[in-house]
Amino acid sequence: MSDDHEMQDGLDWIHANDDDAFDDEMPGAEGHHAVVPASDSLPERIYLLPIHNRPFFPAQVQPLVINRERWEETIRRVGDTPHRTVGLAFVGETGVEELGGEDFPEFGTAVRVHKLQGEDQQIQFIAQGVRRFRIQRWLSKEPPYLVEVSYPREPVDAEEDETRAYAMALINGIKELLPINPLYGEELKHYLNRFSPHEPGPLTDFAAAITSAKGPELQDVLATLPVMDRMQKVLPLLRKEIDVAQLQSEISEQVNAQMQERQREFFLREQLKVIQRELGISKDDRENDVDTFRARLEGRVVPERVMERIDDELDKLSVLETGSPEYGTTRNYLDWLTAMPWGVHSQDQLDLAHARTVLDRDHDGLNDVKERIVEFLAEGTFKGDVGGSILLLVGPPGVGKTSVGRSIADALGREFYRFSVGGMRDEAEIKGHRRTYIGAMPGKLVQALKEVEVENPVIMLDEIDKMGQSFQGDPASALLEVLDPEQNVDFLDHYLDVRLDLSKVLFVCTANTLDSISPALLDRMEQIRLSGYIAEEKVAIAKHFLWPKLLKRDRIPKKRINLTDAALRQVIEGYAREAGVRQLEKQLHRIVRKAAVKLLEDEQHSVRVSVNNLETYLGPPIFRKEKVMKGEGVVTGLAWTSMGGATLSVEAGKVHALDRGFKLTGQLGDVMKESANIAYSYVLGHLGDYGADPDFFDSAFVHLHVPEGATPKDGPSAGVTIATALLSLARHHALDRPLAMTGELTLTGQVLPVGGIREKVIAARRSDIVELILPEANRRDYDELPDYLKEGLTVHFAGRYRDVARVVFG
Repeated sequence: MSDDHEMQDGLDWIHANDDDAFDDEMPGAEGHHAVVPASDSLPERIYLLPIHNRPFFPAQVQPLVINRERWEETIRRVGDTPHRTVGLAFVGETGVEELGGEDFPEFGTAVRVHKLQGEDQQIQFIAQGVRRFRIQRWLSKEPPYLVEVSYPREPVDAEEDETRAYAMALINGIKELLPINPLYGEELKHYLNRFSPHEPGPLTDFAAAITSAKGPELQDVLATLPVMDRMQKVLPLLRKEIDVAQLQSEISEQVNAQMQERQREFFLREQLKVIQRELGISKDDRENDVDTFRARLEGRVVPERVMERIDDELDKLSVLETGSPEYGTTRNYLDWLTAMPWGVHSQDQLDLAHARTVLDRDHDGLNDVKERIVEFLAEGTFKGDVGGSILLLVGPPGVGKTSVGRSIADALGREFYRFSVGGMRDEAEIKGHRRTYIGAMPGKLVQALKEVEVENPVIMLDEIDKMGQSFQGDPASALLEVLDPEQNVDFLDHYLDVRLDLSKVLFVCTANTLDSISPALLDRMEQIRLSGYIAEEKVAIAKHFLWPKLLKRDRIPKKRINLTDAALRQVIEGYAREAGVRQLEKQLHRIVRKAAVKLLEDEQHSVRVSVNNLETYLGPPIFRKEKVMKGEGVVTGLAWTSMGGATLSVEAGKVHALDRGFKLTGQLGDVMKESANIAYSYVLGHLGDYGADPDFFDSAFVHLHVPEGATPKDGPSAGVTIATALLSLARHHALDRPLAMTGELTLTGQVLPVGGIREKVIAARRSDIVELILPEANRRDYDELPDYLKEGLTVHFAGRYRDVARVVFG
């Protein structure tokens, strides 16, 4: 039975120090651990009460509480007897409902009942331990329990030296325990003085009763009749109690010492503060804060209006209570306001040779981009300042837009700060929260200036084409003030609520496409396009940057892993054909990881990665050699996506000759559907002009398809390609050579210019197509391409569609 049910189902100990708890017929009962002389007038039949916590000893006098409902009949019968004696037997955890005769121990303690009182559901009385008993026979195994008992003698030779020695050890142990454990009162010392080594039995029981040993151990002591054996069991229990009490005392002393030391230090510090304040050599928290904020502004050129605001806030801070919420708000505001780099600038390095060195060090290829940046710096040299300009780096993922921005900062010798605006939906991220809101913070631009500690850093706004908008505002519109050189001289952050000059900041933005950028925002930026890399450029980038970076990061010596040039080119062509180099870096990292495993497991000195064993590192190639689709009605077009350039085959086929019809598939967007309808109408009206049967489409149901139907396709550059596919079908004339084209077509046969010429040229070279047809209006874009891109290409320029037909069909 658990301890929390002992009050209801059995007996519970009451540690009372009431003087009234003992009556006059109990001589010497001044405490709750008393020794009482045993009486010889003990009955042979007694009633039993079970106890659950620990056994009762003959040397004890203890107040007890029992459950009235369960044991009232037993106590009534005990009260009717002349001797008023009841037996207490330890039954451990056994529940009262489950008790049987076999659950009671053989030995228990006979006690006299004194001062019986009933109160509510409980009965209280004082139990005076008299003598051990042994159960001889059960007379009633149901409550009230009645048994026949005997009172065994306790064999002892009190005069033996060994017995006296044990008795003295017990007396000394009790004396040692009393001053350590405050639970044992001063009055117990008087009882201890009454014990004598000549009466070892009561002494041993008393020693066992004052220990905190477990119930079964104490029951074993109670059931041991020879006093010598009993003393041998009690003495270790007493020594254990002394050890535990000493340990508790030591812990308590350590805790008290630490508490006293801290209290002493606290009082001394408080006294020191008072003394320093009285002598005028100390400042309180408010004065410290004010001095800190004023010290920050030393040597800085703070605008007059800003300084007036700071002075007003400092005056307010000096009169506020440090514990008030307004104090914390004002202190945070001053913390931000004084942390701004007012008038602090870094010196620009407008050295074109240094700029070229930095750009060439950090990037291979991108010659046109580097030249554009050098021109931008040269212009700043004459102006004396490059601030106020906003650059927009546009290109597919992985081409190095972010690293170009960092290189610009290095070339100028400016601080660099980057944060992504992709997915940003709250305009407060740009312009800050108003101070009236709980947890208000300045915008990202103020945070950037605080971190870089200068007014003219390079701040990169990454993924500007991926900003969102929600009910909280439109951050793209909030950027209009930031990125307008005419407005950002007086940029107003809602939190600071003072004007900031952002005109000296060089903003560099990045985007994958221009479609999702608002025209008003786009108008404020100078565009620099990064189109992607051809295979030769990727080889150089991998050799000079990616491969050494991976080996250095993993701390693998260059001599341990050898990647051949042919294997590197195969990685680029078979596993990483994207416009950028991010996928290429991932594939090279896979090679390094697998090579590291071989170096450790096979204990090889070095690993050589070649074309022959490349598949063991990367698996089968993801990309195979693209074969240009051929056949009647099949033409290759050039497309430009956010991932770079790509080739796009267009197929036109005659389904049947039952009636006229035109069907489009390939998940085409609205713009491409319009281009297809325009091309169909143009070809339908000019079949005779291009040597085809004028009545071909009158009875032909034509199906136009752009393969990879699961991939969405859209854009105004496929009109010429679709018209050529339809004309090839009507003339029954298949293209006799690899040829790709791009351009938009009008109903009158005009070929309109398109975008992404560089990306489309790179895509054609990637597919080994060396003959192209481009719009005449894009001739200038083609001429500006670097020579290594134009090398080996045959390009035809078409102003009208008949120029296209002449090249394709002769």
